[in-house]
Amino acid sequence: MYLNEKWYSLKAKQEIINKDSVDGLDASILQNHILSPVLNIQDSRTDNRIDFVGGIRGLNELERRCKSDYKIAFALYPVSINDLLNVSDHDKVMPPKSTWFEPKLRSGLLVRLLD
Repeated sequence: MYLNEKWYSLKAKQEIINKDSVDGLDASILQNHILSPVLNIQDSRTDNRIDFVGGIRGLNELERRCKSDYKIAFALYPVSINDLLNVSDHDKVMPPKSTWFEPKLRSGLLVRLLD
């Protein structure tokens, strides 16, 4: 978390870490325990108080935005391929804006067999 020109490391308490394939993801923990209850951001896809920065722009972009328009920034670890497959294997959907892959694959290049 970046606030007042300083980085802080946040670690979820053990009792809120969920074994569910979606609820256990960093993006879900952030949404369910900070964005929604503390900042009153219920839908991160449509709320104009939140914006997303893709992985390749890095922490410097988050700092730059906090020095101009924004007050706080959160940087999350990338979702692992295992996490992504686990969500898919449980027929669930990834949280909004939780996936960022580089290099970007061409549309239709990645296909998964559906039963």
